[in-house]
Amino acid sequence: MRNYKGMRPRPETLFFLSVVFFLVNFIGCSSAPKRPVEIFTDRDTAANQLNLANRAASHGLYQDALILLEEARRLAVSNDDPPLRIRTAISRGDILFFLNRPDEAFREWESASAEGEASDEKELAALSRIHAIRGRLLQLDNSGQTQNAAAGELRAQLVREMAVFKANTPSIATAYVVLGMADKLLGRWADAEATVKKALIIHENGRFLEEAAYDWYLIASIRSTAGNYNAALEALQTSISFDRRAENSFGLASSWQAMGDVYKKAGKNEESRAAYRRAAEIFRALHRDERAEALEEAVK
Repeated sequence: MRNYKGMRPRPETLFFLSVVFFLVNFIGCSSAPKRPVEIFTDRDTAANQLNLANRAASHGLYQDALILLEEARRLAVSNDDPPLRIRTAISRGDILFFLNRPDEAFREWESASAEGEASDEKELAALSRIHAIRGRLLQLDNSGQTQNAAAGELRAQLVREMAVFKANTPSIATAYVVLGMADKLLGRWADAEATVKKALIIHENGRFLEEAAYDWYLIASIRSTAGNYNAALEALQTSISFDRRAENSFGLASSWQAMGDVYKKAGKNEESRAAYRRAAEIFRALHRDERAEALEEAVK
């Protein structure tokens, strides 16, 4: 029996072994799952965090929303993802606006618009500007003064921005809501309600419960401002039904408070006080004591 100890393999043997090794690895790799073309782990996390921030904001938890948004923004920036960078900036602008920091909010929306144009994200750029238009309209509405010229200019700008959107998307629904706000300021009650109902169809079909609740809330505001109090109360009842389905307590409290306002305008003081008490109870449960105390004072 030959002793091969110490013998070196022949060159042709080494070549044969290398070919076999290559084939085995090739066959093994070809049967393994293919590597992904693109990885979305961080971006999916950022999108989820952004959704959480937006939900917190819709529940009136603006400080919490701002904190949640920080991580979404960090991941959007670290992965250099233009759509996520734009969306986080839009949301941050919204939150800052409702925290009564409008100058910072408008800077965020302007930044989002510039990023959208630079990255050829035309719809997101337009959406950024529409959020800014909404901010301007809310400022006009809160001023308590008739400013038809300014509202008309904002409405015209909004219509131009809407031209880039496709039908039946959340973005066009947002634009319809803002257009309804503009028409309300201009006293075009029928047009305002019809436009908001276009957004409502999109939100109801997509099961965007909180957005549908807000649509009905805005319709109630339009009807109330037009002096149609019974119809406004009906719209608020529908808004409440959607917010109950969405478990949106802040929306529920806001709608009950609005019902109190409408009842008061209609001269139904007892019903108004009952609605205010209901709103105050919900605000208390949410630890929004200042809002609750203001309503409790109103029913004394």
